[in-house]
Amino acid sequence: MSTRKELLGDINKIVVKIGTTSINQDEGKLSPTFLDSIASQVSTLHNTGKKAVIVSSGSIGLGVDVLDLDSRPREIPVRQAAAAVGQSVLMQEWSKAFNKYGLKVAQLLLTYESFSNRLTYLNLRNSMHTLLSYGVIPIINENDPICVHEIEATFGDNDKLSAMVASKTEADMLIILSDIDGLYDKNPHTNHGAKLLHLIEEITPRVESYGGKPTSLKGVGGMRTKITAAKICSLAGCHTIIASSKEKDVLLRLLNGEELGTLFLANKEFPKNRIRWILLSKACGSVEVDEGAKEAIKNSMSLLPSGITNVNGDFRRGDIIEIKSNGEVFAKGITDYSSSELSKIKGQQTNQIADILGYKNYNHVIKKENIGLV
Repeated sequence: MSTRKELLGDINKIVVKIGTTSINQDEGKLSPTFLDSIASQVSTLHNTGKKAVIVSSGSIGLGVDVLDLDSRPREIPVRQAAAAVGQSVLMQEWSKAFNKYGLKVAQLLLTYESFSNRLTYLNLRNSMHTLLSYGVIPIINENDPICVHEIEATFGDNDKLSAMVASKTEADMLIILSDIDGLYDKNPHTNHGAKLLHLIEEITPRVESYGGKPTSLKGVGGMRTKITAAKICSLAGCHTIIASSKEKDVLLRLLNGEELGTLFLANKEFPKNRIRWILLSKACGSVEVDEGAKEAIKNSMSLLPSGITNVNGDFRRGDIIEIKSNGEVFAKGITDYSSSELSKIKGQQTNQIADILGYKNYNHVIKKENIGLV
Protein backbone atom coordinates (compact mmCIF):
# COMPACT_ATOMS: atom_id res chain seq x y z
CA MET A 1 0.00 0.00 0.00
CA SER A 2 1.27 3.46 -0.93
CA THR A 3 1.82 6.07 1.78
CA ARG A 4 -0.59 8.95 2.17
CA LYS A 5 1.98 11.32 0.72
CA GLU A 6 2.16 9.18 -2.42
CA LEU A 7 -1.63 8.76 -2.64
CA LEU A 8 -2.28 12.48 -2.30
CA GLY A 9 0.72 13.75 -4.22
CA ASP A 10 -1.25 14.91 -7.26
CA ILE A 11 -4.13 16.60 -5.44
CA ASN A 12 -4.94 19.87 -7.20
CA LYS A 13 -8.54 20.85 -6.41
CA ILE A 14 -9.96 20.46 -2.91
CA VAL A 15 -13.31 21.15 -1.29
CA VAL A 16 -13.17 21.99 2.42
CA LYS A 17 -16.35 21.49 4.43
CA ILE A 18 -16.44 23.33 7.75
CA GLY A 19 -19.13 22.52 10.28
CA THR A 20 -20.91 24.78 12.73
CA THR A 21 -18.95 23.55 15.75
CA SER A 22 -15.67 24.20 13.95
CA ILE A 23 -16.58 27.79 13.14
CA ASN A 24 -17.97 28.47 16.62
CA GLN A 25 -14.90 27.70 18.73
CA ASP A 26 -14.95 30.83 20.92
CA GLU A 27 -17.34 29.73 23.66
CA GLY A 28 -20.02 28.98 21.10
CA LYS A 29 -19.40 32.18 19.13
CA LEU A 30 -17.84 32.57 15.70
CA SER A 31 -14.06 32.38 15.94
CA PRO A 32 -12.23 34.98 13.80
CA THR A 33 -8.97 33.23 14.74
CA PHE A 34 -10.18 29.96 13.20
CA LEU A 35 -11.40 31.67 10.02
CA ASP A 36 -8.05 33.45 9.74
CA SER A 37 -6.25 30.11 10.09
CA ILE A 38 -8.28 28.58 7.26
CA ALA A 39 -7.73 31.63 5.05
CA SER A 40 -3.99 31.52 5.75
CA GLN A 41 -3.74 27.83 4.83
CA VAL A 42 -5.86 28.26 1.69
CA SER A 43 -3.64 31.19 0.70
CA THR A 44 -0.56 28.96 1.03
CA LEU A 45 -2.24 26.29 -1.12
CA HIS A 46 -3.35 28.93 -3.61
CA ASN A 47 0.24 30.14 -3.97
CA THR A 48 1.34 26.62 -4.89
CA GLY A 49 -1.22 26.42 -7.69
CA LYS A 50 -3.90 24.43 -5.85
CA LYS A 51 -7.57 25.43 -6.02
CA ALA A 52 -9.85 25.42 -3.00
CA VAL A 53 -13.59 25.70 -2.47
CA ILE A 54 -15.10 26.29 0.99
CA VAL A 55 -18.47 24.84 2.07
CA SER A 56 -19.29 26.71 5.24
CA SER A 57 -22.01 26.07 7.80
CA GLY A 58 -22.84 28.52 10.56
CA SER A 59 -25.42 30.93 9.16
CA ILE A 60 -28.30 29.80 11.38
CA GLY A 61 -26.16 29.92 14.53
CA LEU A 62 -25.03 33.46 13.72
CA GLY A 63 -28.60 34.46 12.95
CA VAL A 64 -29.71 33.15 16.33
CA ASP A 65 -27.24 35.56 17.98
CA VAL A 66 -28.20 38.52 15.78
CA LEU A 67 -31.92 37.98 16.40
CA ASP A 68 -31.17 37.47 20.11
CA LEU A 69 -33.02 34.16 20.27
CA ASP A 70 -32.79 32.10 23.43
CA SER A 71 -31.92 28.87 21.58
CA ARG A 72 -31.65 27.31 18.15
CA PRO A 73 -35.21 27.42 16.77
CA ARG A 74 -37.14 24.33 15.75
CA GLU A 75 -39.69 26.13 13.55
CA ILE A 76 -38.66 26.17 9.89
CA PRO A 77 -39.73 29.82 9.23
CA VAL A 78 -37.68 31.04 12.21
CA ARG A 79 -34.65 28.98 11.14
CA GLN A 80 -35.00 30.41 7.64
CA ALA A 81 -35.08 33.93 9.05
CA ALA A 82 -32.03 33.20 11.20
CA ALA A 83 -30.20 31.79 8.17
CA ALA A 84 -31.02 34.86 6.06
CA VAL A 85 -29.70 37.20 8.75
CA GLY A 86 -26.71 35.07 9.67
CA GLN A 87 -25.51 34.40 6.11
CA SER A 88 -24.57 38.03 5.49
CA VAL A 89 -22.59 38.11 8.74
CA LEU A 90 -20.89 34.83 7.85
CA MET A 91 -19.80 36.15 4.44
CA GLN A 92 -18.53 39.39 5.96
CA GLU A 93 -16.32 37.40 8.31
CA TRP A 94 -15.01 35.13 5.54
CA SER A 95 -14.36 38.13 3.29
CA LYS A 96 -12.46 39.87 6.09
CA ALA A 97 -10.35 36.75 6.73
CA PHE A 98 -9.37 36.21 3.09
CA ASN A 99 -8.82 39.92 2.35
CA LYS A 100 -5.96 39.80 4.83
CA TYR A 101 -4.16 37.45 2.40
CA GLY A 102 -5.10 39.29 -0.76
CA LEU A 103 -7.80 36.82 -1.83
CA LYS A 104 -11.33 37.56 -2.95
CA VAL A 105 -14.34 35.42 -2.10
CA ALA A 106 -17.66 34.75 -3.83
CA GLN A 107 -20.90 33.58 -2.23
CA LEU A 108 -22.83 30.68 -3.78
CA LEU A 109 -26.09 29.57 -2.14
CA LEU A 110 -27.35 26.24 -3.43
CA THR A 111 -30.27 23.85 -3.09
CA TYR A 112 -30.64 20.22 -4.13
CA GLU A 113 -32.37 21.44 -7.30
CA SER A 114 -29.13 23.19 -8.27
CA PHE A 115 -27.79 19.70 -9.01
CA SER A 116 -30.95 18.00 -10.25
CA ASN A 117 -31.67 20.32 -13.18
CA ARG A 118 -29.10 19.54 -15.87
CA LEU A 119 -28.92 23.09 -17.30
CA THR A 120 -28.70 24.69 -13.84
CA TYR A 121 -25.99 22.22 -12.86
CA LEU A 122 -23.93 22.95 -15.99
CA ASN A 123 -24.23 26.69 -15.39
CA LEU A 124 -23.17 26.18 -11.77
CA ARG A 125 -20.15 24.16 -12.82
CA ASN A 126 -19.15 26.79 -15.38
CA SER A 127 -19.48 29.55 -12.77
CA MET A 128 -17.32 27.59 -10.33
CA HIS A 129 -14.62 26.96 -12.92
CA THR A 130 -14.62 30.65 -13.92
CA LEU A 131 -14.34 31.87 -10.32
CA LEU A 132 -11.45 29.49 -9.65
CA SER A 133 -9.70 30.56 -12.86
CA TYR A 134 -9.76 34.15 -11.56
CA GLY A 135 -8.28 33.07 -8.24
CA VAL A 136 -11.52 33.69 -6.35
CA ILE A 137 -12.41 31.43 -3.41
CA PRO A 138 -16.04 30.23 -3.66
CA ILE A 139 -17.80 30.12 -0.28
CA ILE A 140 -20.79 27.79 -0.52
CA ASN A 141 -23.73 27.22 1.79
CA GLU A 142 -27.19 25.78 1.44
CA ASN A 143 -29.83 28.34 0.51
CA ASP A 144 -31.75 27.76 3.73
CA PRO A 145 -34.13 30.75 3.45
CA ILE A 146 -35.85 29.30 0.37
CA CYS A 147 -35.70 25.63 1.42
CA VAL A 148 -38.48 23.88 3.27
CA HIS A 149 -37.74 20.18 3.30
CA GLU A 150 -34.01 20.50 2.60
CA ILE A 151 -33.03 22.68 5.54
CA GLU A 152 -30.68 20.61 7.69
CA ALA A 153 -32.30 17.42 6.41
CA THR A 154 -31.60 16.61 2.80
CA PHE A 155 -27.96 17.68 2.80
CA GLY A 156 -27.26 16.86 6.45
CA ASP A 157 -25.40 19.88 7.83
CA ASN A 158 -23.72 20.49 4.49
CA ASP A 159 -21.93 17.13 4.52
CA LYS A 160 -23.87 15.88 1.52
CA LEU A 161 -23.79 19.33 -0.07
CA SER A 162 -20.00 19.41 0.13
CA ALA A 163 -19.82 15.94 -1.43
CA MET A 164 -22.13 17.02 -4.25
CA VAL A 165 -19.94 20.08 -4.87
CA ALA A 166 -16.78 17.96 -4.86
CA SER A 167 -18.33 15.45 -7.23
CA LYS A 168 -19.83 17.97 -9.64
CA THR A 169 -16.69 20.10 -9.90
CA GLU A 170 -14.34 17.12 -10.38
CA ALA A 171 -12.45 17.87 -7.17
CA ASP A 172 -9.60 15.57 -6.19
CA MET A 173 -10.37 15.62 -2.48
CA LEU A 174 -13.04 16.56 0.03
CA ILE A 175 -11.81 17.49 3.50
CA ILE A 176 -14.51 17.48 6.18
CA LEU A 177 -13.41 19.40 9.26
CA SER A 178 -15.34 18.43 12.36
CA ASP A 179 -15.18 18.37 16.15
CA ILE A 180 -14.09 14.73 16.07
CA ASP A 181 -10.74 13.26 15.03
CA GLY A 182 -12.18 10.93 12.37
CA LEU A 183 -14.10 7.67 12.08
CA TYR A 184 -13.86 5.29 15.04
CA ASP A 185 -14.86 1.63 15.13
CA LYS A 186 -16.99 2.47 18.19
CA ASN A 187 -18.45 5.61 19.71
CA PRO A 188 -15.39 7.25 21.34
CA HIS A 189 -17.61 9.16 23.77
CA THR A 190 -18.92 5.97 25.37
CA ASN A 191 -16.14 3.45 24.60
CA HIS A 192 -12.63 4.13 25.94
CA GLY A 193 -11.22 1.39 23.71
CA ALA A 194 -12.57 2.91 20.49
CA LYS A 195 -10.00 2.81 17.68
CA LEU A 196 -9.50 5.62 15.19
CA LEU A 197 -9.53 4.22 11.65
CA HIS A 198 -6.91 6.03 9.57
CA LEU A 199 -7.72 4.37 6.23
CA ILE A 200 -10.94 3.11 4.63
CA GLU A 201 -10.33 1.44 1.28
CA GLU A 202 -13.97 0.52 0.70
CA ILE A 203 -17.17 1.66 2.39
CA THR A 204 -18.78 -1.62 3.36
CA PRO A 205 -21.97 -2.14 5.43
CA ARG A 206 -19.72 -2.72 8.42
CA VAL A 207 -17.99 0.63 7.89
CA GLU A 208 -21.39 2.30 7.55
CA SER A 209 -22.43 0.74 10.86
CA TYR A 210 -19.71 2.80 12.56
CA GLY A 211 -21.71 5.97 11.76
CA GLY A 212 -23.44 7.29 14.84
CA LYS A 213 -25.66 10.10 15.95
CA PRO A 214 -24.63 13.79 15.80
CA THR A 215 -21.58 14.50 17.92
CA SER A 216 -22.76 17.92 19.06
CA LEU A 217 -26.01 19.67 19.87
CA LYS A 218 -24.93 22.73 17.89
CA GLY A 219 -24.19 20.94 14.64
CA VAL A 220 -26.61 18.57 12.98
CA GLY A 221 -24.34 16.40 10.85
CA GLY A 222 -23.42 13.13 12.49
CA MET A 223 -20.79 10.65 11.37
CA ARG A 224 -23.34 8.79 9.25
CA THR A 225 -23.82 11.81 6.99
CA LYS A 226 -20.04 12.11 6.64
CA ILE A 227 -19.77 8.48 5.55
CA THR A 228 -22.56 9.13 3.02
CA ALA A 229 -20.56 12.11 1.75
CA ALA A 230 -17.49 9.90 1.39
CA LYS A 231 -19.55 7.39 -0.64
CA ILE A 232 -20.67 10.14 -3.02
CA CYS A 233 -17.10 11.33 -3.46
CA SER A 234 -15.78 7.80 -3.98
CA LEU A 235 -18.27 7.38 -6.81
CA ALA A 236 -16.77 10.49 -8.43
CA GLY A 237 -13.15 9.37 -8.03
CA CYS A 238 -12.59 11.86 -5.21
CA HIS A 239 -10.81 11.05 -1.93
CA THR A 240 -12.38 12.13 1.38
CA ILE A 241 -10.73 12.92 4.71
CA ILE A 242 -12.55 13.50 7.99
CA ALA A 243 -10.33 15.32 10.46
CA SER A 244 -10.46 17.55 13.53
CA SER A 245 -10.64 21.28 12.90
CA LYS A 246 -8.69 21.85 16.13
CA GLU A 247 -5.48 20.45 14.62
CA LYS A 248 -3.04 23.27 13.87
CA ASP A 249 -2.53 23.87 10.12
CA VAL A 250 -4.71 20.83 9.46
CA LEU A 251 -5.18 21.47 5.72
CA LEU A 252 -1.48 21.87 5.02
CA ARG A 253 -0.56 18.85 7.09
CA LEU A 254 -3.19 16.68 5.44
CA LEU A 255 -2.07 17.62 1.94
CA ASN A 256 1.51 16.99 2.98
CA GLY A 257 0.54 13.39 3.67
CA GLU A 258 0.41 13.48 7.47
CA GLU A 259 -1.76 10.69 8.87
CA LEU A 260 -4.45 12.77 10.54
CA GLY A 261 -8.09 11.76 10.65
CA THR A 262 -9.65 9.13 8.40
CA LEU A 263 -8.90 8.85 4.69
CA PHE A 264 -11.56 7.28 2.47
CA LEU A 265 -10.00 6.20 -0.81
CA ALA A 266 -11.71 7.07 -4.09
CA ASN A 267 -13.11 4.46 -6.43
CA LYS A 268 -10.57 4.10 -9.24
CA GLU A 269 -13.27 3.08 -11.72
CA PHE A 270 -15.80 5.88 -11.49
CA PRO A 271 -18.63 6.66 -13.95
CA LYS A 272 -18.71 9.48 -16.47
CA ASN A 273 -19.84 12.93 -15.36
CA ARG A 274 -23.29 12.56 -16.93
CA ILE A 275 -23.97 9.29 -15.09
CA ARG A 276 -22.75 10.84 -11.82
CA TRP A 277 -25.22 13.67 -12.38
CA ILE A 278 -28.03 11.15 -12.88
CA LEU A 279 -27.12 9.13 -9.79
CA LEU A 280 -26.80 12.15 -7.51
CA SER A 281 -29.87 14.03 -8.74
CA LYS A 282 -33.24 14.05 -7.04
CA ALA A 283 -35.63 11.46 -8.52
CA CYS A 284 -39.13 12.56 -9.56
CA GLY A 285 -40.65 9.08 -9.32
CA SER A 286 -39.88 5.41 -9.83
CA VAL A 287 -40.69 2.27 -11.77
CA GLU A 288 -40.67 -1.31 -10.50
CA VAL A 289 -39.20 -3.87 -12.90
CA ASP A 290 -39.09 -7.66 -13.06
CA GLU A 291 -35.98 -9.80 -12.66
CA GLY A 292 -35.44 -10.08 -16.41
CA ALA A 293 -35.37 -6.31 -16.84
CA LYS A 294 -33.06 -5.95 -13.85
CA GLU A 295 -30.54 -8.39 -15.34
CA ALA A 296 -30.76 -6.67 -18.72
CA ILE A 297 -30.04 -3.27 -17.16
CA LYS A 298 -27.12 -4.69 -15.18
CA ASN A 299 -25.77 -6.01 -18.49
CA SER A 300 -25.80 -2.49 -19.96
CA MET A 301 -29.07 -2.78 -21.86
CA SER A 302 -31.96 -0.31 -22.15
CA LEU A 303 -35.16 -0.57 -20.12
CA LEU A 304 -38.14 -1.71 -22.23
CA PRO A 305 -41.82 -1.28 -21.25
CA SER A 306 -42.30 -5.05 -21.12
CA GLY A 307 -40.10 -5.25 -18.02
CA ILE A 308 -42.03 -2.64 -16.00
CA THR A 309 -44.52 -3.94 -13.45
CA ASN A 310 -45.46 -0.75 -11.60
CA VAL A 311 -45.16 3.04 -11.89
CA ASN A 312 -44.93 5.43 -8.91
CA GLY A 313 -45.07 9.22 -8.80
CA ASP A 314 -45.95 11.95 -11.26
CA PHE A 315 -43.10 12.63 -13.69
CA ARG A 316 -42.56 13.89 -17.20
CA ARG A 317 -40.42 12.81 -20.11
CA GLY A 318 -36.83 13.85 -19.44
CA ASP A 319 -37.14 13.53 -15.64
CA ILE A 320 -34.83 11.36 -13.56
CA ILE A 321 -36.52 8.35 -11.98
CA GLU A 322 -35.46 5.45 -9.78
CA ILE A 323 -35.51 1.89 -11.08
CA LYS A 324 -36.51 -0.66 -8.43
CA SER A 325 -36.63 -4.43 -8.14
CA ASN A 326 -38.39 -6.04 -5.18
CA GLY A 327 -38.71 -2.58 -3.65
CA GLU A 328 -34.95 -1.87 -3.73
CA VAL A 329 -33.47 0.91 -5.87
CA PHE A 330 -30.66 -0.51 -8.02
CA ALA A 331 -30.44 2.13 -10.77
CA LYS A 332 -31.56 5.59 -11.85
CA GLY A 333 -32.14 6.97 -15.31
CA ILE A 334 -33.69 9.62 -17.56
CA THR A 335 -37.11 8.48 -18.75
CA ASP A 336 -38.32 8.98 -22.31
CA TYR A 337 -41.95 8.54 -21.27
CA SER A 338 -44.11 10.25 -18.64
CA SER A 339 -45.67 8.45 -15.69
CA SER A 340 -49.12 8.58 -17.31
CA GLU A 341 -47.75 7.08 -20.51
CA LEU A 342 -45.88 4.35 -18.64
CA SER A 343 -49.00 3.42 -16.70
CA LYS A 344 -50.60 2.57 -20.03
CA ILE A 345 -47.70 0.73 -21.70
CA LYS A 346 -46.11 -1.06 -18.72
CA GLY A 347 -45.75 -4.79 -19.35
CA GLN A 348 -46.38 -4.35 -23.08
CA GLN A 349 -44.16 -5.12 -26.06
CA THR A 350 -42.51 -2.25 -27.93
CA ASN A 351 -44.55 -2.94 -31.08
CA GLN A 352 -47.72 -2.21 -29.08
CA ILE A 353 -46.70 1.27 -27.88
CA ALA A 354 -48.07 3.16 -30.90
CA ASP A 355 -51.36 1.28 -30.81
CA ILE A 356 -51.85 2.04 -27.10
CA LEU A 357 -50.69 5.67 -27.03
CA GLY A 358 -51.40 6.64 -30.63
CA TYR A 359 -47.72 7.51 -31.05
CA LYS A 360 -44.29 6.20 -30.03
CA ASN A 361 -41.34 8.17 -28.69
CA TYR A 362 -38.85 5.29 -28.62
CA ASN A 363 -38.79 1.51 -28.37
CA HIS A 364 -37.14 1.88 -24.98
CA VAL A 365 -38.35 3.60 -21.82
CA ILE A 366 -34.84 4.54 -20.68
CA LYS A 367 -31.88 4.40 -23.06
CA LYS A 368 -28.89 2.43 -21.76
CA GLU A 369 -26.63 5.50 -22.03
CA ASN A 370 -28.95 7.28 -19.58
CA ILE A 371 -28.92 4.61 -16.87
CA GLY A 372 -26.59 4.54 -13.88
CA LEU A 373 -26.33 1.64 -11.46
CA VAL A 374 -26.60 2.64 -7.80
